[in-house]
Amino acid sequence: MIEKKILRSHFENFEAQRPFSYAVIDNFFPADLGNQLSSEFPDFNDPVWHEYKNQIEIKKVSNNWNTFPKATYEVFSYLNSAPFLDMLMDVTGIPALYPDNGLNGGGWHIHANGGKLNPHLDYSMHPKLPYQRKINIIVYLQTQWQSDWGGHLGLYEHDASTNKPGRLVHEIEPLFNRAVFFDTTQNSWHGLCREVTTPNGICRKSMAVYYLTTPPKGVDPRGKALFAPTDDQESNQEVLDLIRKTKDE
Repeated sequence: MIEKKILRSHFENFEAQRPFSYAVIDNFFPADLGNQLSSEFPDFNDPVWHEYKNQIEIKKVSNNWNTFPKATYEVFSYLNSAPFLDMLMDVTGIPALYPDNGLNGGGWHIHANGGKLNPHLDYSMHPKLPYQRKINIIVYLQTQWQSDWGGHLGLYEHDASTNKPGRLVHEIEPLFNRAVFFDTTQNSWHGLCREVTTPNGICRKSMAVYYLTTPPKGVDPRGKALFAPTDDQESNQEVLDLIRKTKDE
């Protein structure tokens, strides 16, 4: 499904990337498979989705294996398989990576017009397993994506003085069949730096898989995502209270 030599070629500068280690791979899946995965996404109003709708995130998600059609099921199985993890450990140099077969926080993600996701740090320690979250894969699956529809993934510097995201360093457009890998343990602030502005009936579709590792000494025990306000929300007490509540739940 994915050739090791192609994967390796895109990870040559993985550790040198800034603001944290990441890699972008276009045409990640064979074209026919990418199209099939896109077509298997449920409609935005399908009851399969769990919805987040508030001032820091507007999206829908599903990680229910029983609802995945055949190709989607097979791909999630492959991305959590020992052969793929062996390849990923080899190209990243990370000595131990484990799958999260429960897809905690992963699975299908979908944003319609108005979709948003504030800058955030992902959870540090898995809430049900004794492992640290280490590597994210996100694969975008909306065909014929147009840049003016927004939905770009923003990668931000870490501001150590405030423990918040600093300068936006890089924007990654969610082009069809584009995969993004990144290390989540490097104060890896990320989110949608542009709101989704798609026409009716078109959504920002993505599938996500997260990999775990043995936690180092002194690891942050945080089991929830840590969000940050956008620039226009800095003085919004309602948003700040929501961020605090989300962290503490």
